[in-house]
Amino acid sequence: MREDFANNIGYVSVYPLPTETVLRSTVREWEVQSIAAPTVTVAVSDVTATLGGTVAASQNVAAVVDGKPFVYGVQATDTLSGIATALATMISADQPATSSGTGFTVPGAHLIEARVGTAGTIIRELRRQRKGFQITAWGNCFDVRDRLGMAIDQALGPLVRATLPDGSQAIFHYQSSRQDDTQQKQLIYRRDVIYGIDYSTTQIDNAFGVVAPQAFVVGGIDTLGIPTS
Repeated sequence: MREDFANNIGYVSVYPLPTETVLRSTVREWEVQSIAAPTVTVAVSDVTATLGGTVAASQNVAAVVDGKPFVYGVQATDTLSGIATALATMISADQPATSSGTGFTVPGAHLIEARVGTAGTIIRELRRQRKGFQITAWGNCFDVRDRLGMAIDQALGPLVRATLPDGSQAIFHYQSSRQDDTQQKQLIYRRDVIYGIDYSTTQIDNAFGVVAPQAFVVGGIDTLGIPTS
């Protein structure tokens, strides 16, 4: 460091401060962080559904026949024709259905809907806190120290938000700054800038998109007056 000082080279150091404040957090619900695009497609024409695209794992292909869902979880070793056959087999337990190539047909169906769901990640905030950080400019003279201090101000001053690796947002707050010349006899000049950074502690999990929502009410009559079992 002293060799660099002799060549008018300054230093910038960043320290986390021991202080931390827990902030009020109101949102703790799961939110979608990312979701993969489906690679399998399903086109419906009258009573026939035809699969296309390419097969990849972590996808669910659903056929909703006359309001009743039939869902198949795609495996990496599957083929389009194999998926069509599997769906036709499941539907056959309810009403006649056949498969041919990459498609399947339900002759007696009044309505066929097809959906493809994929996997993704979800995130939620567990808590939010403000952590203090000290950015220190070091130099062998006023000029080096002041120029570094100005560069820090120019870089951090306009910064309000930053995206963290988990996708959440950090918020920057300028708090204070001070200059310290107590070591000028040793040719050490410094400027401390304190910033508070608000950030979230988050939880991330894997999840699948819902392709066939269902509600089950056991015993009695549901809110729509429909008898259930």
